[in-house]
Amino acid sequence: MAVPLVRSNIAVFLFSMSLVLLLAAGVFASNRLLTHWLLIGSLEQTYSDKQSRISALLEPSVANTDELLTGLRFTDASSATPSGLSDTDRSAISSVLIDHKDAAPPKRLFSLTRGPQELAEAGNVIKAWRTERLLRASSTEKLVSRALQSGPGTYAIADMTWFGRFGTNSLIVFNPETDAKPVLIALVDQSRTLSSLRPLATTLSFVIGALCIASFLFAGLLLWLRLHDQVQTNRNIQYLAHHDTLTGLPNRAVFNARLTESLRLAQAKASNIGVMLIDVDKFKEINDTHGHGIGDVFLQIVAERLKAVFSHHLVARLSGDEFAVMMTSLSDPGRMTKLATDMINATEIPCKIEGKDIKISLSIGLARATDGSWRASRLLHCADLALYRAKHSGRSTFSWYTPELDADAQKRKEIELGLEKALKYDQLKLLYQPQYSLKDGVLKGYEALIRWEHPTRGIIRPDVFIPIAEDTGMIQEIGTWVLNHACREAAMWSDTARRVAVNMSPAQFVAGETQNRVAQALHASGLHPSRLEIEITESLLISNTDAVIETLQQIRSMGVSIAMDDFGTGYSSLSYLSLFPFDKIKIDKAFIHNLGKDPSTDAIVTSIIGLGRSLDVTITAEGVETENQVVLLRAAGCDLVQGYLYGKPDSVDVHETAEPEMAARHEARKVSRKLTMHPAMRAEA
Repeated sequence: MAVPLVRSNIAVFLFSMSLVLLLAAGVFASNRLLTHWLLIGSLEQTYSDKQSRISALLEPSVANTDELLTGLRFTDASSATPSGLSDTDRSAISSVLIDHKDAAPPKRLFSLTRGPQELAEAGNVIKAWRTERLLRASSTEKLVSRALQSGPGTYAIADMTWFGRFGTNSLIVFNPETDAKPVLIALVDQSRTLSSLRPLATTLSFVIGALCIASFLFAGLLLWLRLHDQVQTNRNIQYLAHHDTLTGLPNRAVFNARLTESLRLAQAKASNIGVMLIDVDKFKEINDTHGHGIGDVFLQIVAERLKAVFSHHLVARLSGDEFAVMMTSLSDPGRMTKLATDMINATEIPCKIEGKDIKISLSIGLARATDGSWRASRLLHCADLALYRAKHSGRSTFSWYTPELDADAQKRKEIELGLEKALKYDQLKLLYQPQYSLKDGVLKGYEALIRWEHPTRGIIRPDVFIPIAEDTGMIQEIGTWVLNHACREAAMWSDTARRVAVNMSPAQFVAGETQNRVAQALHASGLHPSRLEIEITESLLISNTDAVIETLQQIRSMGVSIAMDDFGTGYSSLSYLSLFPFDKIKIDKAFIHNLGKDPSTDAIVTSIIGLGRSLDVTITAEGVETENQVVLLRAAGCDLVQGYLYGKPDSVDVHETAEPEMAARHEARKVSRKLTMHPAMRAEA
């Protein structure tokens, strides 16, 4: 990192120095060119009004034309009168060329006629003047030739070299109007004119320099702003490429790269690496209940608590509600277990968002790389298996990876792939468990229970594949299949008074859509809505109370009954009875199993039945297996029963065949009950 930075600084320094040198060279060049331009203009303005007088002096009537126009006439103005020119003519020309009364006469004068030979001779003369150091510039001959070809007029040729150095003399070329007159070239002193122009040239050069500097600064500012924006954009791109925008934590790519590098170093140092995968329990329900805005804030709070507990370790956000922690310094099982416990404890305090208390529940899977053969993908896979176990062990807990989880994962994968084939090749079927009335022993209806007829493993119970279907999302398709088939088969029963109950998993219940599926199933099958019963659990109401209740009310408005299944196993079933008027309450079989064995269980069952009767709600007891349970339930006033005593899940035809036997049993119980009654009560019965 240091070497590229030094190189970058050197490059910026050299570039800046180049700009400074270029600016200085530009200001110097502008000063020289401006001075040269001003000098030329000043000389031409000074001597242009002398053009007519010089032309007059060179008229044949004034000068001896025989000798003046014959080739080149070259003279030192301060020397004796040249041949063919009188002293009067020389003095007259010199006096004309004096700019001011105190100025010296021209240093050199020569005239020439127009012709190639004379022009060449003029070049030789100018070279001779340069040899005498009267002129510095090497391009003077070309400038004189160009002036002679430019037409009549007065032309000044300042003596300035390519490097911007000025000499002391200038050439004044008097080009006459006609070719009959000779050309006069005078070498005059330019130092006085140059000195008078230097303050103006300096001032203008300073202004040009200031403008150049301002331009450079402005261009530099624009360049800096552009580069700054580009650098900032690149930094933002780099940040977004390596961090999660919501929580600011490193993302999956960074975590995988760091984990791979840490495993490589751990292999070289013979050390261990620990990984935790952390999943937010029921985060979708938080989003559905409170909105995605609160859900985002909730994730930010979770991230802050993770950073607080795992402050010395790498914490990353892998996906929507899944986080990961990598531990290199504290990777022994004891310390990892302690940190996992601390994290679970840190979630006990709910977070308050917009005045709402939202409980935080996390499931954590732990895994360790114990030797150099581990790879990042393998370690994360093991932690994911442990996370799966934690989520299916009650949530808000943590679980360690064990080798047995690989076999379980393989079985889940086989079931997942098998379920896809089961839906495709119609391997699912419905069995029905009868529900009898305790009052008169009449078969009132059935509960539809799904089974999977696997081609090699035989019948697979729903408690094996339904959780996997919920995890993979296939529960939606399976639930729709159960609803449609149960309605279609119930519509074909001979007894049109019997009802069919269909369980609806919270994972398949979609507020705003489930009522449409129920309506479509009733319409397609022709089943009367009063014969359909939808069984839900309390966990469905916990997820999104308002939306769920609204959907249930729409289903109930169709004429479909709503039953609360597994009543008594949740945390606040009584509160939900006040929120939604259920048609039926089903007592969980866990209570029925201990009925008659545990006084507290007997009291609970009696209380539930009494509550149902006071609310005018039908009470159904599940899992009835003994006659003693029947006696106690009838005594408590239970309405319906179902269980192995009355029939295992089977086809409707089997249950209709067994119906007379069930009626006989009911009569036998009735007689037996009368025999055990007091005579007065027996007569009343």
